[in-house]
Amino acid sequence: MHSYRLVISCPDKVGIVARVTRFIAEQGGSLMEANNHTDVENGWFFIRCVINANTVGCSLPEFRQRFAIIADEYQMKWYIRDSEVKQKVVLLASHASHCLADLLYRYHSGELDCEIPCVISNHDNLRSMVEWHGIPFHYVPVDKNDKESAFTKMEEIVERHNAETIVLARYMQIIPPSLCEKFAGRLINIHHSFLPSFIGANPYQKAFERGVKLIGATSHYVTQELDEGPIIEQDVVRVNHNHNKDELVRLGKDVERSVLARALRNHLADRVIVLGNKTVVFE
Repeated sequence: MHSYRLVISCPDKVGIVARVTRFIAEQGGSLMEANNHTDVENGWFFIRCVINANTVGCSLPEFRQRFAIIADEYQMKWYIRDSEVKQKVVLLASHASHCLADLLYRYHSGELDCEIPCVISNHDNLRSMVEWHGIPFHYVPVDKNDKESAFTKMEEIVERHNAETIVLARYMQIIPPSLCEKFAGRLINIHHSFLPSFIGANPYQKAFERGVKLIGATSHYVTQELDEGPIIEQDVVRVNHNHNKDELVRLGKDVERSVLARALRNHLADRVIVLGNKTVVFE
């Protein structure tokens, strides 16, 4: 059903829910879903409302203009999105195919509510798989002595496709600070470890050497601090002394796929709100 998603975060005070819902009702809007959360420690409030767009008696620009008065009054950080306008998501990958293949399958089968205008990779081995899905593939190699030019080209491709979100589907290059800042809250990574444990490279080897009983994966927004951005989704799988490193990798890949897909779905549905280095993720 055609809907608008209104997402708000602001300093907590009495009457926010009443004021927001009354405004929606005044526009003729029928609420289909509403979630809210109060961060008592930080004095911050979060609310997500899904509104039946067919019941709203004004255009979306008019809604924004009218609501801006309330937003200023309550010092809100907010946006409203039309569910019929699909976000454009560019996928980045390196040599490993499992996360990229999973996202392309989910996209091809209609599970991901977005457009994928292209895939960018610093390796050429995934081209045939991507092009089979009818998606343009851009091979942008990264010279270790001149990484800046590669990222400049990559950014040009992203801008040309008007992408709103970038997903690192096991893209094994460190994203430059300028791109982290430009896409803050819209640059999603999957880390093959249950962060903050075993950050950096070769986490399965480190986990095997440590003899862990749980391995996992973490999807988070990318920041300038490596592997320390706000966490969107995590999951684990139990292992034991009978599992060798290769088996840890196999089990870990299964977790990586599902965690990244859930994180992206929540992001696309505007269920994730960032506060500092933490997130609120509405069910």
